[in-house]
Amino acid sequence: MRKRVYEIIELSDGNDKVSRSYDLFMMCVIVASLIPLAFKETNTLFFAVDYISATIFIIDYILRLATADYKFRSKGKHCGGGIKSFAAYPFTPMAIIDLLAILPTFSVVASGFKILKLFRLLRTFRVFKVFKIVRYSKSITVISNVIRKQKESLLAVCVLAAAYIVICALIIFNVEPDTFDSFFSAIYWATVSLTTMGYGDIYPVSTFGRIVTMLSSFVGIAIVALPAGIITAGYMDAIKKEERNILD
Repeated sequence: MRKRVYEIIELSDGNDKVSRSYDLFMMCVIVASLIPLAFKETNTLFFAVDYISATIFIIDYILRLATADYKFRSKGKHCGGGIKSFAAYPFTPMAIIDLLAILPTFSVVASGFKILKLFRLLRTFRVFKVFKIVRYSKSITVISNVIRKQKESLLAVCVLAAAYIVICALIIFNVEPDTFDSFFSAIYWATVSLTTMGYGDIYPVSTFGRIVTMLSSFVGIAIVALPAGIITAGYMDAIKKEERNILD
């Protein structure tokens, strides 16, 4: 019985119609639970949506906790099985996201108690509901696996980007000390230049400063393009591997 529950609540492989229906249902619930976050005012409908979705999330959390041993076993993690698996599950990333998505809703109950009003800060964690979609989308799961496999290459790009930002900030900060009041402003400008956003709130005015900006923009485009290429290549490899497995 628990094994069948585990098969249903885990991401469907496409052949299990019940599991696929559960994935679709949970994605709809997640999207519906995000709607109140798009409005400043609250009403009875939004409260109802919030509590109903939170109740469904709690049931889903309990089911996943009750089948944690199957999850760890399928992923080849050695927790010793049994109680150790159940104790380890609440500390997994997705379980933490699930919990952070649930707690803010029921913190409202404590709004009448001054000491417990600090729990209203938990409302900000409602945005974590959007991350629950990762669990039910096969494409997002594939991308997550690609990022995990290519983490060394992506980390190298992040280090390169950080070095670029610091070097450009140091250069522009010394070239135009009157334009940039602090080194943080230079860091902000370098970051914006890296992403080629160009807000225009801080910009160099001297000729040499503008030359530095042009050169840094060209380098920035190349650095920004690297992660996209790495993830795209890994994603295509994963798709081809899955197609070969289906054919076999």
